[in-house]
Parts: sequence; structure tokens; C-alpha cells
Amino acid sequence: MALKGGKMQNVAWVTSLVLMGAVAAVFLWVAAGASRRGSDAGAMAKSAMRWRDRLFWLVIAAGAALSIGTLWEWPIAGHAAAAAKPDVVIRAVGHQWRWEIDRDTVRAGELVEFQLTASDVNHGLAIYQNKTRMVAQAQAMPGYVNKLQVRFSEPGEYELLCLEYCGLAHHGMRAVIKVRPGGAS
Repeated sequence: MALKGGKMQNVAWVTSLVLMGAVAAVFLWVAAGASRRGSDAGAMAKSAMRWRDRLFWLVIAAGAALSIGTLWEWPIAGHAAAAAKPDVVIRAVGHQWRWEIDRDTVRAGELVEFQLTASDVNHGLAIYQNKTRMVAQAQAMPGYVNKLQVRFSEPGEYELLCLEYCGLAHHGMRAVIKVRPGGAS
């Protein structure tokens, strides 16, 4: 089973912590061994070379396993196969320093296609749930319409924020999409 969203980030984070801990443990082990009296530098160098080769191949294998495990399912749904016909289309235009959207309410379960562009500079549209979980992101660029399909599975308010610094009031560039339960939008 492929891991999705925050679970992929958690796996990468835990794996990174474990590997950093292993590197720290090896460092401490070598430092402790080097400070012993009567230690033979030549023997230590040979031992270190054997361990270095083993660790190199272990890191390569761990990196391959982590890549396959977290990217088993291509994370960008719109690029994995032909895009599906959306239930709702929302046109979003990025301006310095606001999002202009032609619709702000959809129903849970609908396939929503955001058609993104910008009127001035590049903007990075990010959709957040509960201010902490990024649901999707895409670029909004002048003269180009970028399409982003999202299926909101849970009702609630989703924030649209800009991820690409676009000027002094970038931090205030925000809009809200209200996702209603399966009823009327």
C-alpha cells in the first residue's frame, strides 16, 4: 500500500532521524576508540575503511527503499493519467496581493478543477486544511493557465495561500473555499 500526504513526510522524517542517530553513534564510537591509549592507527584505518564501504552500500539501499516506498504511487494525480472531467471549475487569478476566485463554495466529494493564472507576477497557490495540512499546490503564472484538480473529502474551510514571495503584502494573500457536506453548494 502506498503512503500518502503527511504519512510520506512522517516516514521520511523518522528515517532521517534514525539515520542521523546512526551517524552520531558511529561518530561517538570512533571518537571513543581514538582516545584509548595504545590504539593502533593503522588497524583503526583498515577497520574504518571496511565500515565505510559497508555504510556506503547501506545508505544506497536505504535511499532506494525509501524512494520506492514513498513514491510508489506518483503523488501528482493530474500527471499520472489523463485528467478526469471535473464536477466544478474554479477560476483563480493571483494579483499582488490577493486571490480572485469566481466561486468559493463546493461540495465534499466533488472533483474541483482550479484554473490558475496571474495578472502580474508568479504566485504559488497552496490549499490548506485546518491551517496545518497542505492539500495541494500549483503555480499561477502570467499568460498561462495551470490546472489543478482536487477532491475535497471533508467539509470545512480550506485556505488558499500564496507560496511564492510576490511582494510586500505577500503574507496577506489569502482566500477561503468553503466545502459543504454532500448537499447543495
